[in-house]
Amino acid sequence: MKKFKLPDTLVISSGILILIIVLTWIIPAGEYVREIVGNRSLVVPGSYQVIESSPQSIFSFFIAPIKGFISAAEVIAFIFFVGGAFGLVNATGSIDAGLEKLVRLTIRNPAYKWLIIPGLILAFSFCGASFGMSEEVLVFVLITIPLAQALGYDTITGVAIPFVGAGVGFAGAFLNPFTVGVAQGIAQVPLFSGIRYRLLVWAVFSLMAIAYILWYIYRQDVNRENSLLYSLKTTKILEVKVRDYPLTVNRIIVLILFLLTIFILAWGVTTQGWYITEIAGLFLGLGIFSSLIGGLSLSQTTNAFVEGAKEMMMACLIVGFCKGILIVATEGKIIDTILFQITQTVESLPAVISVQAMFWFQAILNFFVPSGSGQAALTMPIMAPLSDLLGISRQTAVLAFQMGDGLNNLIIPTSGVTMGVLSIAKIPYEIWLRWIMPLMVSLCLGAMFFLFIAVKIGWS
Repeated sequence: MKKFKLPDTLVISSGILILIIVLTWIIPAGEYVREIVGNRSLVVPGSYQVIESSPQSIFSFFIAPIKGFISAAEVIAFIFFVGGAFGLVNATGSIDAGLEKLVRLTIRNPAYKWLIIPGLILAFSFCGASFGMSEEVLVFVLITIPLAQALGYDTITGVAIPFVGAGVGFAGAFLNPFTVGVAQGIAQVPLFSGIRYRLLVWAVFSLMAIAYILWYIYRQDVNRENSLLYSLKTTKILEVKVRDYPLTVNRIIVLILFLLTIFILAWGVTTQGWYITEIAGLFLGLGIFSSLIGGLSLSQTTNAFVEGAKEMMMACLIVGFCKGILIVATEGKIIDTILFQITQTVESLPAVISVQAMFWFQAILNFFVPSGSGQAALTMPIMAPLSDLLGISRQTAVLAFQMGDGLNNLIIPTSGVTMGVLSIAKIPYEIWLRWIMPLMVSLCLGAMFFLFIAVKIGWS
């Protein structure tokens, strides 16, 4: 009997798009009144009303991806330019030379990888928890995938280091301005208060991710066939191959420039309000200066940039399709109806149960609104006063939001980042689900435990 295999990512996205179109014919249309506070559009609690249905036609199946590309133009441009910039950096041989030295170091002393890999995961987790690293992961998988393969591990390992690391940090964030900051501001909770409890959540989530990834690495050490990608033609042979890339002075300068770029990135995001445009410009500058330092000719520079951008084509297609799905749900006026129905159910439950329902509600809604700040603006104006009625602190309601939103980002097929990194790594979606589900179950149980404790101790 032939083993069931999920179709290609683009086919999955197309199937979800059809499902959402059908749901616009089934779910009644409705909307909340919204008011502008500062630069945010906030939902007015108790203002939900049924409106005239806006079912989407089959023609929307063909135009939604185009609308998605237009709406996500900034993100798509970011992916293309960062891909091109990394093409320039790679063309200098600097990253290969640095990886080669790192691999030789771990071959001489295999124990080093048990320090290097956890250190990288923790660093990405800190970035997710502090300044909300998300789209930036698309940059770093271009480094960690070849690093993992050079060490003899599969591309799942290479993706997990930055993506899962930043993801658990995002979910257990203690300073993230895009989730915790926005949600606390809307809920009228002192900004970044409750940091000690959130630090505990972040530490536990990070340790769980590190332990799970190291366990998978250990299984590959025992037997390379334990890699879930071992039999796929898209995966390179999992054998350590040390190549000869001399670490010249020019390549060292390029690597230093790369590290400096990372520090500038962190500074710009946390203190200057940088987002996609500025970050893309930063990496484009890195690519241009790297090509000059690396001694690339004009034709080599052009070709390297084009080849790097070309590698990002599938990721860009996925981002456009995912955005198109969300546009159909929004134009079909069904998101507010889903929000209303779930809040109606939650308000009748006891506090210790309703807080769990709030967590799962946020996780489900994240399928339709994968933007952390967008979901906060949509749900917290309702969840904050609702938590007052349920005897749950608003601080706990914010925690339920950030964990429900953050953890689900690791698996939802409507997230351009999630599907983008899987596309870059050529990891089939069903294999990713097989790999991450044990960790997801553990993280969700951990989230439910922390929410239970928060209610019991009256955390505020």
